[in-house]
Amino acid sequence: MTLETTFFKHTFANPFMNASGVHCMTTTELVELEQSNAGAFITKSCTLNERAGNPEPRYFDVPLGSINSMGLPNRGFDYYLDYALNYEKQQTQPLFFSIAGMSAAENLEMLTMIEKSDFQGITELNLSCPNVPGKPQLAYDFEATEDLLQQVFARFTKPLGIKLPPYFDLAHFDQMAEILNQFPLTYVNSINSIGNGLYIDTQKEAVVIKPKEGFGGLGGEYVKPTALANVRAFYTRLKPEIKIIGTGGIRNGQDAFEHLLCGATMLQIGTELHKEGPKIFDRITKELEQIMTEKGYRTIDEFRGKLKTI
Repeated sequence: MTLETTFFKHTFANPFMNASGVHCMTTTELVELEQSNAGAFITKSCTLNERAGNPEPRYFDVPLGSINSMGLPNRGFDYYLDYALNYEKQQTQPLFFSIAGMSAAENLEMLTMIEKSDFQGITELNLSCPNVPGKPQLAYDFEATEDLLQQVFARFTKPLGIKLPPYFDLAHFDQMAEILNQFPLTYVNSINSIGNGLYIDTQKEAVVIKPKEGFGGLGGEYVKPTALANVRAFYTRLKPEIKIIGTGGIRNGQDAFEHLLCGATMLQIGTELHKEGPKIFDRITKELEQIMTEKGYRTIDEFRGKLKTI
């Protein structure tokens, strides 16, 4: 029995990764992921220049997950590209590199620099950060998304995936899939956090995070049904060459199994990684293996995407 997963012409030991934003800010954290049992890992979503992000407190663990309004804190594009190029001198396993420009022009500038660099891994274009005041989630504007992707693929030839926000309307799945199917995308990552939730400390009669008067992105157990729906909706609508990375509410092997059953190829973990640290990958791989053994599956491909309807 094996958890081996083939993605982007490479076979990874298992489908598990960190979600960009968690345990990947510094090279120290990235090296810890490199040395963990994660099948792959991704860098922090970066902007062209270093950002401090939103004022603290900006992340809060809540009973069914987390709420955050980090505001894209990162060390800047050059910091992560330097790490990526050094990593590739020593490793053959592809690295995922995440960018999240403050504008379309900034995204195009970073993609041009990646294109001209020696980077050979997979780039993720984050179109869905809900936590930067004044910066809307581009992927909710279908026309702007299509326009940006046309500009991107006019100049970018390396493997590219995009990170999407959650959608809630079947018509929106149809519309976005129709746009995405026009392009040679490597993957779609669904979902980012559910934007602009509110959690209240009733003892203090106050919000729990400072930015945006307490509004923040929800992650963890809260978002799993929405994440599964988005994975399934895009798996059944996108051309098969575009793979799905499932993100949202993965706390244990059962959650992972459900994402894979909906059609995900790789799986990213955010909230639970923040709570447990990289050792979560030891636990969750064993739990998925146990479920597969109990069900008589030898490989993930035997059940991936084979969700039954009634």
